Parts: sequence; C-alpha cells; structure tokens
Amino acid sequence: MITLLVPTIAILVGFVLLIWSADKFVLGASNTARSFSISPLIVGIVIVGLGTSAPEMLVSSMAALEGNTGLSIGNAIGSNITNIGLMLGITALFYPLHIHSKLLKREMPILLATMLLSYYLLIDLQLSFFDGLILLSIMIAMLAFTIWEAKSNGKDSLPQEILDELPEEISKGAAIKWLIIGILVLIGSSRLLVWGSIEVAEYFNVSDLIIGLTIVAIGTSLPELATTIAAARKKEFDLAVGNIIGSNMFNILGVMALPGLIKPGSFDPAVIVRDYPVMLGLTLALIIFSIAWHKGKKSILGRVEGGLLLLGYIAYMVWIYLDLAK
Repeated sequence: MITLLVPTIAILVGFVLLIWSADKFVLGASNTARSFSISPLIVGIVIVGLGTSAPEMLVSSMAALEGNTGLSIGNAIGSNITNIGLMLGITALFYPLHIHSKLLKREMPILLATMLLSYYLLIDLQLSFFDGLILLSIMIAMLAFTIWEAKSNGKDSLPQEILDELPEEISKGAAIKWLIIGILVLIGSSRLLVWGSIEVAEYFNVSDLIIGLTIVAIGTSLPELATTIAAARKKEFDLAVGNIIGSNMFNILGVMALPGLIKPGSFDPAVIVRDYPVMLGLTLALIIFSIAWHKGKKSILGRVEGGLLLLGYIAYMVWIYLDLAK
C-alpha cells in the first residue's frame, strides 16, 4: 500500500503543479512578448496555444528522456481522444455550442488530414527522428498559416475571441519572473508526474502506453477543460471549440514529434490498431456534428452530439479495460 501511495501522491501533486505552472507560463510569456511589441494575435495563437499544450509537451519530453516512448505517444493520442470525447463532450452537455467561425470549420478537416499523415508515418510501428522532424516542421508551417489566415479574415469571430482571452497585462519584471517560475515548475512537475506514472504502471503490471492514454492524458487535458468551459460560459463558442482543435493540432504535431526527436524507436502495435482509429473516429464525428446544419442555418454542437462524443470516450475506456483483462 505504501509502495503505491507515494507514486499516487506524486501524480496528484504533479498534476496540480503542472496546471498551475502552465497558467503562470502563459501569463509570463504573453506579457513578455507584449513588452517586445509582438502582435496580440500572434501572442494569442502561438503563446497561449503552446501554453495550454505545455503540460503534454513537457510530460512527453520527460518520458522520452527516460526512455518511455509509449507514455509519450500515449499522452499525445490519449489527450486528443480525451479532449474531444470527454472534455468537449461534457462541455456540450451543459452548454450547447453554436459554431459560427469559417476559420474553425476549415481547420477541422486540416486537423483530420494532419492525423492521417501522421498515421501514415507511424504505420511501420516506428517513430523515427525523420518522422519527428516532419511533424514539427508541419506544426511551424501550420502556426504561420493560422496567423496569416486569422489576420486576413478580420470579420471572423474567432480571432476577436482569442484577443479577448489574453491574460491581464502586468509589468515587464513580473512577466519575466512568472515566465521563469512557470518554466521551472513545469519541468519539475512533469518529471514528478512521469516518475509517479511509471511507478503505478509497474505496480499494476500495465504498459506505460496505457498509463499515458488514461491517467496522464486526462490530467494533462485539464487546462483544456477549464479553458473550454470558461469560454462556453461566456458564450465564446468558437473559442471553446477552437481551443480543442488547436490543442489537438499541437498534440499530433508537436507532442508526437518530441519522442521521435529525443528517443526514436518502436512502439506498441495497439497504437495503430486500437488508439489511432478511435482518435480519427472521434475527430471525424466532431467534424460531422459541427458542419451539420440545424435551425436558422447555424452549426450547433448540442447536448445530443456532446452525449454521443462522451459515449464514444466511455466505450474506448471499456475497450482498453477489456484488452487489459485478456
């Protein structure tokens, strides 16, 4: 019991510190960027977007450095599944999401295409350095394209909602302080979380992939849940959905790239047979639900659609449990 207690506490403390430090990192980084007169839209898309995905990226990096590639890959794919099935599903149950942004509706098929490309790269059951380099290069190109497109579509609702959600302005000295503290605590809490997760995996004799797909994925996705619900409560529906789309794009291109760049190698075939198809299926379902026309020609991700996404996530968890029980 004591053997399991310490890693469990490490995971819980790691999650709390991870979420807190990600928030402080965004506060410090966004205000530091402002002090250098960087465009607020770039700050909103790049820095805030990276900030909400910082937990996944740091955990994936730490796991890869420890040689636990399965946990890294599981975190990336599991976070995407959790974001759509659990986080967006729960949000839509309480706050039906009216989607107006043309940019958002265009980004969804791009996300699906990106996932299909990464699936092609991984189908040989190897995540190589070259694979990681391709994914990271696409992420950089996608960020540049997203910024250009947002600036070119001044009448679209999404860019304005992004600007409205920028952290409060603070002094340059305070910004640098929170930036440094945020980074240091992110690194420390990620290391703590990875250690605890590996210990729990060994205790229950399950793979680090399973831990990454479940416990770690849920924990590192908590910032997305908080951001999505907060945006939905303020009726910033495009931002609520856009937050999930952006996070999933970062996960598949940035988080997935890291283990390839840091520790290339093979991984469990279950990723290709079970986990990746579920991620693709939930993403496709989200696209279908979001572009369907309802009353008044408005695209609505309502309670029924949210319930279906949540049921899909629950079914996936049952599938994992049945695989473990064999």
